[in-house]
Amino acid sequence: MTVKETSLKGCFIIEPNVIPDERGYFMESYNEKRFADITGQQVHFVQDNQSYSVRGVLRGLHYQTGEHAQAKLVRVIHGEVLDVAVDVRQGSPTFGKHVAVKLSAENHRQLFVPRGFAHGFLVLSETVVFFYKCDNYYNKESEGGIIYNDPAIGIDWGMDSDDYIISSKDTVLPNLENARPVW
Repeated sequence: MTVKETSLKGCFIIEPNVIPDERGYFMESYNEKRFADITGQQVHFVQDNQSYSVRGVLRGLHYQTGEHAQAKLVRVIHGEVLDVAVDVRQGSPTFGKHVAVKLSAENHRQLFVPRGFAHGFLVLSETVVFFYKCDNYYNKESEGGIIYNDPAIGIDWGMDSDDYIISSKDTVLPNLENARPVW
């Protein structure tokens, strides 16, 4: 497993070792001990989630607040996305900054999104199966979110916004300045 910290402290790109042969491939997608040894992060995941989406679906930017804040380890099982994490930790030197990474079934790359970050993705392939682990249980009352096109964040999603498919809930999220505090 290769782990690289992004420009946002605590947010890591993970590239598992993929062992190919004539039958296909094998990879260890996560190992708690190795992850802790390499990153210094003690994370215990308690919930797995999976979604299926079509090209142009933009999900996010979402986060959980307070005692229900979540760290996530995200990856793509089928297809490709542009995956985005935004630092929403008040007082952080990188508050409002983001990292964007292409995750695909082909590159096997994963993104570790720590607590205190908003997360979202845009589907670039015809379809995608998106999988993520969470270190805390979902709590509806603790939902937070930021509008995907907030100019203060300045995410280049790499696709014409006319092609986006966005839930009605995500189209009315506040900008970063008016978003619910994460803590």
